[in-house]
Amino acid sequence: MTRMKSVNGTILRLCGTSERDLFHFFDQADIDAINTAIATSRPLLVRGEPGIGKSQLARAAAIDLRRAYLTLVVNSHTEYSDLLWSVDTLNRLATAQLLGALREITLSPREVIKQELSLDRYVNPGPLWWAFNWESATAQAEKANGNAPNIIDGCDAGNGSVVLIDEIDKAEARVPNGLLEALGDGSFTPPGSRRPVVISGQPPLVIITTNEDRPLSDAFIRRCVVLHKIYPADEGQMIKYLVERGKTHYESSAASDVLVKAAKMVIEDRRDAERSRRFPLPGQAEYLDLLRAVLKWYPSDVDAQMTSLDQVRPFVLNKTS
Repeated sequence: MTRMKSVNGTILRLCGTSERDLFHFFDQADIDAINTAIATSRPLLVRGEPGIGKSQLARAAAIDLRRAYLTLVVNSHTEYSDLLWSVDTLNRLATAQLLGALREITLSPREVIKQELSLDRYVNPGPLWWAFNWESATAQAEKANGNAPNIIDGCDAGNGSVVLIDEIDKAEARVPNGLLEALGDGSFTPPGSRRPVVISGQPPLVIITTNEDRPLSDAFIRRCVVLHKIYPADEGQMIKYLVERGKTHYESSAASDVLVKAAKMVIEDRRDAERSRRFPLPGQAEYLDLLRAVLKWYPSDVDAQMTSLDQVRPFVLNKTS
């Protein structure tokens, strides 16, 4: 069993371009929760308000563990089967229409259906299929003319997978319930196949996020390991929390005074929004946007950065009327 290598305070670079770098700051709760999920073979449910870094944790875990990283962003139309497979019905229909339009077909209709319209030729593996059995998913993707997921540099599917199921609270109840059923059984049978897909090798680490927009069932929550990502209640600790993450992204370009002033702005506007019951509350995502804007405008002028924070503030922090 492979545990996380990072320790409290580790800064992990996730990816980057010339315009923007992404990093993750691991705190002890992140590390302990992930290792607990690995040890218990339970999915990790990450609860917290938007913008606090729930989704980013999954990618950071994949990089730290050197595992393949797979994602599914849930919406109101997501079906349970989307976690496991998708059927390319449009391509199958187009093939059927093309065959029907041909005047001369050397095969009998039954042979055409069997060979050209066989359902398993149009089934593409979903994230859990890849996480359960990469070899099986690769074979199926080739049959369906699909593509394997991209693997982050330095990671290897042979080490296992990290699967992010993002914003599961947007889905109907059958989606999380179906997810737990597949994970509990360790197998599922895709359409058009008589052979089940069974977990092979390292069990997947499944990380599920929720913004609490819709309640999750007690039965679902009980079968997960749960990480609550919350901001410190104490103002001094909140400033420290935000400044640590600001340094993670901009230590080489942001002065301490700028980091602290931006943090105090977030806290002040956050409390005002909370009193007025205006949601979502500004938090870590908005704090980083403040810094990103002023550092982009004035990369080396601290005085200008301090002044421009006031200019940027209403557009970044006041998002509700």
